[in-house]
Amino acid sequence: MSAGESALIQRLHELLEPVVLDHGLELAELQFRREAPGWVLRLIIDADDGVGLDDCTRVSREVSHLLEVEDPIEQAFTLEVSSPGLDRPLRRERDYVRCRGKMAKIVCTRQIEGQNVVIGRLGEVADGAVTVETDAGPVKVPLAAVRRARLVVEW
Repeated sequence: MSAGESALIQRLHELLEPVVLDHGLELAELQFRREAPGWVLRLIIDADDGVGLDDCTRVSREVSHLLEVEDPIEQAFTLEVSSPGLDRPLRRERDYVRCRGKMAKIVCTRQIEGQNVVIGRLGEVADGAVTVETDAGPVKVPLAAVRRARLVVEW
């Protein structure tokens, strides 16, 4: 990401996060990137009790209006507002806290108790680590050792 793109992302975050917060929601992720159909501004919003279609619609409408007024983006783009989904990524400590009790797959940057991939039910988050209840017993995964993590959809 160039310095100009980084500055734009920062500006968009500062501009749009208050809109999301005003609706009692959290801006989990903001992306602005070129995809097959062109430029896409994607807002991923979340809440402790989940996000519904009405939430996405309200935020989309208000963000769209604000972007028309402020006009921070030079090129044409498509705005997408959505929830993180059932297999949501876990990026921050609060994501692990919010998803406690759910199944997750965690890929680590180094081996944790002999494994690079830990799959199990998320437990307590404390001291910069999450305890994962695996079939072989609890595994304490330092959040600093997480390369990527996401929920596992249970059917």
